[in-house]
Amino acid sequence: MNSVDISNELTHLIQGENTKNNLSVSQLVEKVLQRAEGVLTSTGAVRATTGTYTGRSPKDKFIVKERSVQDKIDWGKVNQPISEEAFERLYLKVVSYLKKRNELFIFDGFAGADKKYRLPIQVINEFAWHNLFAQQLFIRPAEEELGTHENPFTIISAPHFKADPAVDGTNSETFIIISFEKRTILIGGTEYAGEMKKSIFSVMNYLLPENDILSMHCSANVGFEGDVALFFGLSGTGKTTLSADPKRKLIGDDEHGWSNSGVFNIEGGCYAKCINLSEEKEPQIFDAIRFGAVLENVVIDDDTRVADYDDSFFTENTRAAYSLEAIDNIVMPSIAGHPTTIVFLTADAFGVLPPISKLTKEQAMYHFLSGFTSKLAGTERGITSPQATFSTCFGSPFLPLHATRYAEMLGQKIDEHDVQVFLVNTGWTGGEYGVGERMKLSYTRAMVQAAVEGDLDSVETNRDEYFGVSIPLHVPGVPDEVLQPIRTWSSEDAYRHKASELAGKFKENFKKFSHVREEIERLGGPVHSE
Repeated sequence: MNSVDISNELTHLIQGENTKNNLSVSQLVEKVLQRAEGVLTSTGAVRATTGTYTGRSPKDKFIVKERSVQDKIDWGKVNQPISEEAFERLYLKVVSYLKKRNELFIFDGFAGADKKYRLPIQVINEFAWHNLFAQQLFIRPAEEELGTHENPFTIISAPHFKADPAVDGTNSETFIIISFEKRTILIGGTEYAGEMKKSIFSVMNYLLPENDILSMHCSANVGFEGDVALFFGLSGTGKTTLSADPKRKLIGDDEHGWSNSGVFNIEGGCYAKCINLSEEKEPQIFDAIRFGAVLENVVIDDDTRVADYDDSFFTENTRAAYSLEAIDNIVMPSIAGHPTTIVFLTADAFGVLPPISKLTKEQAMYHFLSGFTSKLAGTERGITSPQATFSTCFGSPFLPLHATRYAEMLGQKIDEHDVQVFLVNTGWTGGEYGVGERMKLSYTRAMVQAAVEGDLDSVETNRDEYFGVSIPLHVPGVPDEVLQPIRTWSSEDAYRHKASELAGKFKENFKKFSHVREEIERLGGPVHSE
């Protein structure tokens, strides 16, 4: 089976009598209800459940080992190879399966708000609610743009199709396979809609750097004077909360590119965690969950259809998908200039990282590669004390290229645009988790505000003796003693022991970066450990 035959099979599929092309939001909602795929909540959002799979399946993700990419991909546990032959056999099975469905739903759109760099995409879904999800998360085309929507990267999603690992070369019944040469993503065996979003992000993390554009797993906002800030951080660090600022307009909450022209959002929507969501804490997200939005695995009252965001019956990973246009304080289109400030967010449960510190370029590259935060006791089976966790570039599951490629690009951008970089610890102070207390959100907001408004660019600092970063001595609205971690602990010896322990974990993790320039580790990493 060659690429021409693959293309013909796709053409026959999308031109079939059972296809529904670019239905409106209202039409898709009607289809969801008619097909009993979901129900309406009291706010008009669609609620669907995803069965066995309530999150991503990283062990079932593959990249086809094709001649044009095989020497560029960072092959391993994240980017598992699969042969072209296995991909094509499975492709034919999935297409044959979908041809027999009563209805298929097709969405044509884009990834990338900047028209100079955007990627045409086509999403073919077995489920109507998945197609509604795609409409919320990706960029919808104007009517006239559909006529020039050429050579798209195509997602083919068949949740009810199960692979046979013994025959198909997969690890389980589930598969997410990217073929860069065929410009196709094949998804099956899972109803979790987030696989579509993240697979396109993985594609952009390959294509954008190949065009000298840094792809980033971060949120972004812009002040009224055009000053752009980026927020990197893993789950639980406060990325969504801190980037939602009434004094600044949101560019996007999760995925961005940084070109020679500035920053642009890759998506057209948001995919927010909504466990324990409340109107008081996160009013923007709460108010965005209305008609057109999709709720995944959220418990709702059978009679009133009111969502109970505190109930984790299906999963802790409850989600809300909604269009950016559902938020008032946004930039449209989602494009802005070059960043002046970058904030790395971490929730240090060891309680030893400074609540805010300034980073040199080398330190920024080091902490970008490290992507540190903490897993807390009780969050996973077997975790009884805080554990350091590292996610390369704050997004390791979605990086097809070697991590140093992204880090070097970040370093160049920092130099070129004289960007100020800060490490902000939203975790514990006065002791580790269980002894100290979580940093007050009001303090963190004050520190972030001072950073993005330039108030800390020339402030007096001292050097942290364990991590080498520069700690501001004064931040408006924050007590001076809070800024120095050692001064918040009751036992200086206990602090030193824990700081040394965490510094050692940083150094041990960094050993995996064999291709990193020596000065990045020497000038950017901890200066003291056990």
